[in-house]
Amino acid sequence: MPSDLDYLLVGHVCQDVVPSSVESPFTSGYVFGGTATYAARTAKALELRVAVVTSASADFALATALPGIEIMRLPSAETTTFENRYLDGRRVQTLHAVAETLTVAAVPLAWRHPAIVHLAPVACEVDTGFLGAFPGAFIGLTPQGWMRQWDKAGRVSPRPWGEAHAVLARADAMVMSEEDVGNDWKLIRDWANYAPMMVVTQGPRGSTLFVGGEPHHVSAPTMREVDPTGAGDIFAATFFAELRRTGDPHQAARVATCLAAQSVTRRGLDGVPTPNEVARCLESTL
Repeated sequence: MPSDLDYLLVGHVCQDVVPSSVESPFTSGYVFGGTATYAARTAKALELRVAVVTSASADFALATALPGIEIMRLPSAETTTFENRYLDGRRVQTLHAVAETLTVAAVPLAWRHPAIVHLAPVACEVDTGFLGAFPGAFIGLTPQGWMRQWDKAGRVSPRPWGEAHAVLARADAMVMSEEDVGNDWKLIRDWANYAPMMVVTQGPRGSTLFVGGEPHHVSAPTMREVDPTGAGDIFAATFFAELRRTGDPHQAARVATCLAAQSVTRRGLDGVPTPNEVARCLESTL
């Protein structure tokens, strides 16, 4: 059955704790966050029809977080809440609350045939059953939430991703940060042998694109960094959309790098691409 849904994103929309000096869009001390938020807004900026399956408390302003985007909200007593601090360029995370787990049953029937499915766990909330639920769709992964664990105080630390080989073999592409695995490039190269396409983002140093296990460096322009939050999510959404559109992973990585680099010059969701930036990056990377 054909569908006019271009981009289905599955993952928790989050609220991020921020210092009180940073202006919040809805409640003092919080800003909208999470891969679902940044990636969905980016896909919307790419002029795609976007839908999000998520879970959040009833008082969370989802329509404000995801303007112009279709939403399926699973009821939850809490909204996933992170506190992110950057020390010497490294992120230290605390998880204060987690919303409900997401399963395929939550996806409306009208959304079962999208062109692209982006599985974007942030706190182990996305069931791997989504991998086989969308025949013919392009499946993109940002698996950082499957590689996290947290203690009783909420302090987040790396978790071994034991399902990696099986999951990667069923997806079309994956985007992750080298920090997600503590810069373990032996593990990264192993995973690259299972993923048809894989990108490892490396901050100001650009990224490494793996095609069939073979690495290719993608350089990034030098930018004045204001806030790196969300840059990887913007990269991922752009990479998946452009790879699906063109079939060229190198071109997709160049466009994604261009938009992600622009994003760090602004704070928070202000870093989501503008239509003019999308047009410029598409033209400059040809």
